[in-house]
Amino acid sequence: MVKFIYKDIVHIKCIKIIKISKKMKNCNIIFADLDGTLLRHDKTISAEDIATLEELGQKKVLRVLATGRSPYSLSRVFDDDFPHFDYVIFSCGVGIMNWDTKEILCSHFLVRHEIENIRKVLEINSIDYMIHKPVPDNHKFHYKKINDENHDFDRRFSYYSDCGIQLTSDCAKLKTASEVIAVISGDVAKFEIIKRSLPDLRVIRTTSPIDHTSLWIEIFPKNVSKGHAAEWLCAHLDISQQNSFGIGNDYNDIELLEWTAHSYVVENAPDEMKNKYKSTSSNQSSGFSKVIRENILL
Repeated sequence: MVKFIYKDIVHIKCIKIIKISKKMKNCNIIFADLDGTLLRHDKTISAEDIATLEELGQKKVLRVLATGRSPYSLSRVFDDDFPHFDYVIFSCGVGIMNWDTKEILCSHFLVRHEIENIRKVLEINSIDYMIHKPVPDNHKFHYKKINDENHDFDRRFSYYSDCGIQLTSDCAKLKTASEVIAVISGDVAKFEIIKRSLPDLRVIRTTSPIDHTSLWIEIFPKNVSKGHAAEWLCAHLDISQQNSFGIGNDYNDIELLEWTAHSYVVENAPDEMKNKYKSTSSNQSSGFSKVIRENILL
């Protein structure tokens, strides 16, 4: 189990950055998504990718995992002492953690009126959802199931059933939350309706890592995304945006790939992302190592 050292909450301001071309060999910080990018279908990282991460560390290139998973969920994939990351951006930017010390450097939360507005919008649209507690307990959640059939929602709940409590009138007025996750079928139009209905919040689309078909609507404070977190971490470490590299595979990686100076997607990314960003081999074929070795570990 990952243990935490919790610090005061720090808010990230959005600053528009103009990308400046620079050779990738000068990159000194790497941001990599996990599921579908580093993780293969069997939930392991290839030996080749582990060797690449190790070599990056030896060359003093900072390795940042940028994932939608919470630290608790990460503990189901990696041991506490997995040595190949320096920092972790977790829950799509809700928080940033020093992986070695487990110190939480910053985190964000929704407040009561935002939570109530989210619930109202989701329930009007008959959407099942989970309200996750603030960091460091953001693996725990209250849930509301409206539809009889929502297999992806049910499977996600089954993985974390010991962390979930059904939402009742007694706990309806939650004061804070790290995020709200809603699960629907692959209905992009419904996602767009929810996004338009919550203009003051960050509403992110994610392909379900469980059935790879359903759509997760992840709702955060406005200043939360993997891109905002990457910006904050680089400022915190005094690293230039020009020397950053990002790689991902899904829609929740877009803000990160828009911010990093050098951005790639793996072959298993959606076509619309491959049409926008440079691509490498798939997660099944160590695409991460391929692009790193061709451009950075020269």
